[in-house]
Amino acid sequence: MRRFNVTVNGVSYDVVVEEVGAEAAQAPAAPVQAPVAPKAAPAVKAFPSIPQGAVAVKAPMPGTIMKVNVTAGQAVKKGDVLCVLEAMKMENDISAPQDGVVASVNVQKGASVQGEEVLVTLN
Repeated sequence: MRRFNVTVNGVSYDVVVEEVGAEAAQAPAAPVQAPVAPKAAPAVKAFPSIPQGAVAVKAPMPGTIMKVNVTAGQAVKKGDVLCVLEAMKMENDISAPQDGVVASVNVQKGASVQGEEVLVTLN
């Protein structure tokens, strides 16, 4: 008899398998146990709400914030680098899509971000 843990569609089962063959012992098979409760899914990070009229600057892909160049209240011009995102071993400049004032900075250096996560908002 050999014992295995098998996961099917997120449900884990403890399975006992009987070996068949000349060398296998002729012991009766043990009953299969009831399924083990599935593990909880990892918590999903809630994105901050965007103020009315603000422009959200989002992460184009998952990665790590390497540098934050702006603070709330700072005036920026279109094309100014707001922060630097490292993804797939490349540094990507996240630029301001328009002139404006930084309303909020939602990330800090070293933070891991998901694609479409709001990094900065502009008024």
